[in-house]
Parts: sequence; C-alpha cells; structure tokens
Amino acid sequence: MKEDFLHYVWQYKKFDFSNLKTSTGDSLTIINSGQYLQLSGPDFFNAQIILNEQKWAGNIEIHVKSSDWYLHQHEKDANYDNVILHVVWENDAPIFRKDNTEIPTLELKKYVSKEVLENYLKLKTKKTWIYCENEIASIDDFSFNSWQERLFFERLERKEIPILELLKETENDWEAVLFCMLAKNFGLNTNGEAFLKMAKSIPFSVIRKESFEVENLEALLFGMANLIPTEAEENYTKDIQKRFDYCIQKHQFQKKIITPVQFFKHRPDNFPTIRLAQLAMLYHVQQNLFSKIISVSNMEDFYQLFNVSVSNYWQTHYQFDKESPRKKKSFSKSFIDLLVINTIVPIQFSFAKSQGKEISETILETMNAVHPEKNNVIEKFATFGIKSKNAFETQSLLQLKNEYCDKSKCLECGIGIQLLKG
Repeated sequence: MKEDFLHYVWQYKKFDFSNLKTSTGDSLTIINSGQYLQLSGPDFFNAQIILNEQKWAGNIEIHVKSSDWYLHQHEKDANYDNVILHVVWENDAPIFRKDNTEIPTLELKKYVSKEVLENYLKLKTKKTWIYCENEIASIDDFSFNSWQERLFFERLERKEIPILELLKETENDWEAVLFCMLAKNFGLNTNGEAFLKMAKSIPFSVIRKESFEVENLEALLFGMANLIPTEAEENYTKDIQKRFDYCIQKHQFQKKIITPVQFFKHRPDNFPTIRLAQLAMLYHVQQNLFSKIISVSNMEDFYQLFNVSVSNYWQTHYQFDKESPRKKKSFSKSFIDLLVINTIVPIQFSFAKSQGKEISETILETMNAVHPEKNNVIEKFATFGIKSKNAFETQSLLQLKNEYCDKSKCLECGIGIQLLKG
C-alpha cells in the first residue's frame, strides 16, 4: 500500500462515504475533500467536513499508517497545525495536536471496496516494461486520445523552458534564440550541447552581418567549434582560417574553448562538419528565418523552406582536406521532421504564448502531419498494441514513458485512472 493510492481514493471519492465514522466513533460528513496541490505541507488544502454536526474547515493529511505522522515529524511543523482530519489506511496510533487534543482520524480500509483495491494491486504489479502493458490497449479511444493531447502539451511546455532561458540571455532576440536551438538540434544527441555552446558564443548580430557570404558563416561556425585544422593543406581550408581570424578581429569578440565535437559513430552525412556547413548555408539562403518559420504550418512549406544544400567545397568533402565523391548533401525529410518536432513547433508555441495568441489547433495539425519518430520506446509501445501514426502520438508516448511510467505515477496518469475504474 502506498500513499499515492490513498490520494487517488480520497481525491476521486473511490470509497463509501455515506456513513463515515472516525476512529473514535464520531460521525463524519465530507462537504469538500480539498484541493490536491502537491505542495509542501498537508496533502489537501481548504477542505470542509462536519464532525458530529460541527462544521470544520482546514486541511487534510493522508498516511498509510497514522503513526507516520510522528515518523515524518509533522508535530514539529507549523504547516500541519490546521489539519482537521487525518486520513489513513491503518489507524495504529492516536495523533495529537500541540494543545494535546486528538486529531480526528478516518481509517479508509473500512470503506474502500474489494474491487477498487484489486484493480489497484493489478495495476501496480510490475510487468516486463511498464505496469499497464497488458491492459493499455484496452483503453477506449476517447480517453486515450484526450490523455495523449495533455501529454503532448506537457512535453511541449518542458521544451519551452530552454527557449525562455535563451530569450533572457539574448535580451528577447527571437532570431538569436532560433539560431541557438537550430544549432543544438543540428548537433543531434552527440554534438547538441557542443553546437549550442558554439552558437551562444557568437553574437547573433555577427551572424546577421556575415550571412551574405556563406564562406564567412562557415568560417565562424567551424572556427568557434575548433574544427579548422591548424596545418591547412587545401586553399579552401587556408581561406576559411583567414576569414575566421578576420571576423574575430573585425567584430571584437573572444574565441572561447568549446566542448569538442564528435565524429565517432556518426554516418558521414551526420558529421559535424556537414551539419555546420548546412547550418551556414541555411542562414545564407534564408534571411530573417524566424519571421518565416512563425508563419508556416504546412509540412510541404517546411520542406521547401529547408530545401538547401551545402557549399561547393562540402559537396566534395566530409572533412577538411579529404576529398570525396561529389554529393549534394541536402536536408533529408526525416531530418526536417526532427527540426519541426524539436525546434520549430516549440518556438512557434512559445512565441504565440508571448504574444497572447492561441495556436494549439494549428500545432496539432502540424504534428499530425509529421511522420512518427522511430526509437526503442515507440517500437516497444507498438508491441503492446499502441502504434503511432504521426509525431503527435510519438511525442505523447515519450512523455508518458519518461514522466509517468518510469516514475511509477500510475495514479496521476489518465490511463492508470481509467484502469482503476475497472
């Protein structure tokens, strides 16, 4: 037995409350079970009850055993002075206030049905991967879809946090924020943090000024990422080094030591050199990129917006001074999908909120048009009958697994609550 089950039972009134008695035999009527705020202090705030025809207003504290009150040292915490009812599964000891009056106690196990308890125990029996793996596919479509939408926007709000942090750092320059977030996602999991630090180390005003010459952008990105060889062999490499030195001197900003980027285990098209060359070309071709992405919601328009390649040198190279067969090296649709999921949609969402606009439906339409992600979590859900048709569904499942299943928050989960109903 865990407290989260008792919280669920109390919050949703999953017990017989028609003829309640406290542990001392006083009649108890619940007018308002209180607000479940999950803050420090009592579990439920601003409850109202009637004890022996006397109305009380205050807070409710819930424990598995009444003696947990002393185990948690609530008698020393002023936050618990206004507790009007102690709700427990097992009443194993009387609990007293500071003035030595006994706190009324309700022993819930006398009033919870066998069916509710069995459903809880069945839900909390660990399977091979998640608790509800054998039952999750039985949830009706309406309940499942409603929960998925909430999960999706919970995940979107988490993605908004680094955007808001960057907004403060850049003094509300949305173009600069977009540049940093794109750089991070161009680096993928391996080089994301290194690319982000690189992007933050270059004042975006410099990117704006140098965007008319793609070689200058390449020099800035490669130079700040410590990718330009010290012993250059080809003319391009020598030129890039000169351009980088010139840009540093011209704009008077300091070259910082950046986390080393990694080539290991990457396919050549994902080499950091190629991704940075693509980023440079994107900002060369698409001036005022932020204003463009804010107004786009159709995936074909996104594919067109990111329809750029790399400069001539990088069409015949994957690394400096090492020539390879010519390849255009444009963005793949799957890579653009990742940019939309992890950068574009979160920024659109955050910007709309800052403007007081509601674009939830537009965002859902966009995400429903993006291909589903492919990873171990999504594949595992599919084996239990939950197959994803688009990125809206995959993003919600990732939020479900990371924030509910992995943290055993079954009784805060829409699926877990539905399964408890039996």
